[in-house]
Amino acid sequence: MKVIVYSTPSCPICSLLKKWLKDNDIKFDDVDVSKNQKIIDEIIEKSGQMTVPVTEIDGEFIPGFSLERLKKALNIK
Repeated sequence: MKVIVYSTPSCPICSLLKKWLKDNDIKFDDVDVSKNQKIIDEIIEKSGQMTVPVTEIDGEFIPGFSLERLKKALNIK
């Protein structure tokens, strides 16, 4: 399972999301979108989201820190 978190260093919700993933032993790549306009444009195009965090799990984009959607996508009870 490939998990990517698109975030910025100053985003408190991003920090909470990454802590939750770590606490649940979920390995993920963290992409700082504040340093790359091309990535921002790609995420907006693919997910329709203009805010962070956005989590990509095997091609599915989950905006914000939607615990129910994250658990479902990661098969966590």
